[in-house]
Amino acid sequence: MTNLFEEIKEAITRKNVRIVLPEGTDERVLQAASKLQKEGIVTPVLIGPNELVTVAAKQAGIDLSGMEIVDPVEFPHLEELIAQYVERRNGKSTPVQARIQLKDVNTFGTMLVYTGYAQGLVSGAAHTTADTVRPALQIIKTKPGVSKTSGAFIMVRGDERYVFADCAINIAPTSEDLAEIAVESAKTAKAFGMNPKVAMLSFSTKGSAVSPETQKVAEATKLAQEKAPDVPIDGEFQFDAAFVPAIATKKAPDSLIQGDANVFVFPSLEAGNIGYKLTERLGGFEAIGPILQGLNKPVNDLSRGCSAEDVYKLVLMTAAQSVMAGE
Repeated sequence: MTNLFEEIKEAITRKNVRIVLPEGTDERVLQAASKLQKEGIVTPVLIGPNELVTVAAKQAGIDLSGMEIVDPVEFPHLEELIAQYVERRNGKSTPVQARIQLKDVNTFGTMLVYTGYAQGLVSGAAHTTADTVRPALQIIKTKPGVSKTSGAFIMVRGDERYVFADCAINIAPTSEDLAEIAVESAKTAKAFGMNPKVAMLSFSTKGSAVSPETQKVAEATKLAQEKAPDVPIDGEFQFDAAFVPAIATKKAPDSLIQGDANVFVFPSLEAGNIGYKLTERLGGFEAIGPILQGLNKPVNDLSRGCSAEDVYKLVLMTAAQSVMAGE
């Protein structure tokens, strides 16, 4: 299997994808934008006051030649953007309030994606997850049939790649939520070159234990299978039954999934967050994300402890989501 990011670059080359980076004064973001600009595969759009972005770049020794910088205050189409924001918020914002709200770089950047000025957004290097997700939910909103967004990580180690979800957003998902997460996670897997086989995880395999928690996952499995009948989705599974063929043969001999799952849906945020961090720290996997699933257009969140390379990779993945959605 070829390198994930080489595959992504090949898929998005010559697609003219523009990705908004609202944190244009952050050194890591500037470094990533510089690398992207030099490669010419994705066009980074830096958001921030021109003077501050220029000073930050100079201090970091980064050449901004040819880089697109958009100052929210001096944006030539600001009045039109304000009107579109008021319309989108549907009575929840007046023009005066909108002018103030659009000074927030994440809100402004999200509007650039909503209006088609750019195809996606990556933020979170200097902002909380809520700062990134809230404007996306208010402006871009979730796809028809999806009630909530969810956060998936692409777990990569050499040629291996898996999708873990939800590891970032929904604390206590219902059966319906888990079914949505399963279907959207399968789409995420496809966007990154995987043939999805989805395991709904629990502490029980096919009724080996019965409790409200296991019944929730069993019900979610049925709902997900109805939503996406062409995708192999099964559960409830203990992780070993989903991942180890010899154990699958014993615990779930009639399942479509025989220890070959590559998309794992966790029953709670607690389990998902612990699971991906264990895999990352003890298993030596790289955790890329979270990828926000279920939105009409791609918006993705960084960790505030991210590196410039993390920013660079998430921008590439956001561009890949955009290209996949447009196909």
